[in-house]
Amino acid sequence: MRDLSRSKLLERLSTLLLREPQDRDSLTRLLRAAHRRNLLDADALSIIEGALAVSEMQVRDIMIPRAQMDVIDIHAKVEEFIPQVISTAHSRFPVIDQNRDDVIGVLLAKDLLRHYAGEEEFNVREMLRPAVFVPESKRLNVLLREFRASRNHMAIVVDEYGGVAGLVTIEDVLEQIVGEIEDEYDFDEASDNILAEPGGRWRVKALTQIADFNAAFGTAFSDAEHDTVGGLVINQLGRLPKRGETLGISGFRFQVLRADSRRVYTLIVEKPKA
Repeated sequence: MRDLSRSKLLERLSTLLLREPQDRDSLTRLLRAAHRRNLLDADALSIIEGALAVSEMQVRDIMIPRAQMDVIDIHAKVEEFIPQVISTAHSRFPVIDQNRDDVIGVLLAKDLLRHYAGEEEFNVREMLRPAVFVPESKRLNVLLREFRASRNHMAIVVDEYGGVAGLVTIEDVLEQIVGEIEDEYDFDEASDNILAEPGGRWRVKALTQIADFNAAFGTAFSDAEHDTVGGLVINQLGRLPKRGETLGISGFRFQVLRADSRRVYTLIVEKPKA
């Protein structure tokens, strides 16, 4: 009798320990418990949670809004938009015709090398790659699968009426899973927190101390509620900003250059015009 009771107890314990999670919340709790037991490291847990979150997110959640898209006008001369290409440091640019709803293709920055190589018949229209259009409601995991299958890196986001709502890149999607992806234009960890950019702008790490920002720009922002420039921006908005979002604070213009769903990384700052 005692052996039978012990057997039932062991069965119940085994069922409890080996029970499969019934929903996403229970799966998350199980993963975090595994992390606490050192079965998963923090990076692995973060990536798994990011992958789970992506399956529930839509393109509209991470897209760069239409008004903040860096675009090239097909009617502009190369010499007119080259400064924009250099200052933004993007690898791809939507090209428009009449307005932002009329995206006719995508220009790769590397294709401009043919212009600098002295190609006499250089024609921007002939350099364009086809633009890919996706709805705002498309789920990120589906978009990532399509990006991989088509080898596209950028998609133009359209609303229910067919108008351009913004754009999204494969990097935007991947950053929701693995966090910030640095490229050759990002700060080196050992570099200064504030770097001058062409056109009288500055690239500023979001982790820059407000005291250091004040010293560099002669401002008097308070650090009573937040210590960093990123904290200042978040406090002003009342939420985490999206990449490409801009706001003004005391005459300064802050543009979010790098951000994901967890934190702000880099800002472009412009001083008030005299």
